[in-house]
Amino acid sequence: MKSDTIYVAEHEGVNVIRMVGDVRLTLCLSFDAFIDHILSQKNFKSVVFDLTQARAIDSTTLGLMAKIAILGQRKQHPKPLVISSDTGITRLLVSMGFEDIFHIVDHADMHVQADIPLAANIEEEQAIKNTILNAHKTLSEMNDLNEQTFKELINTLETYQ
Repeated sequence: MKSDTIYVAEHEGVNVIRMVGDVRLTLCLSFDAFIDHILSQKNFKSVVFDLTQARAIDSTTLGLMAKIAILGQRKQHPKPLVISSDTGITRLLVSMGFEDIFHIVDHADMHVQADIPLAANIEEEQAIKNTILNAHKTLSEMNDLNEQTFKELINTLETYQ
């Protein structure tokens, strides 16, 4: 399994997203497109994020994870499950309010193999900026602390649109 990537699988409407290594914005366009795709599927039931092999996750990726949960809630889907055995990553998720929109556990008995890599999509710079901006806006809308944390970044990104 290649490090620093996102792997996906689907079984009977349950989508498993495994993040491995240092997951950064290089996959944000592909991940965002994948989110839109799975949420549009008629058989969509739920999402499981397996973060047990992740070393780090950037805020853009976190914003896209939040997007899945928020859009899923609007469609009356259950909260996504996040499996995080790394205390640092779990602490980050909790500090950003993810426990309000996800079920977070430190282990789970899963037997679905998520081994299809999400390919990086090299797009124009503006599309990447828009994805980063929207991901951080999503995070900032979750709670006041996030709003203060990302306010300056959002203002900077909007200035250079």
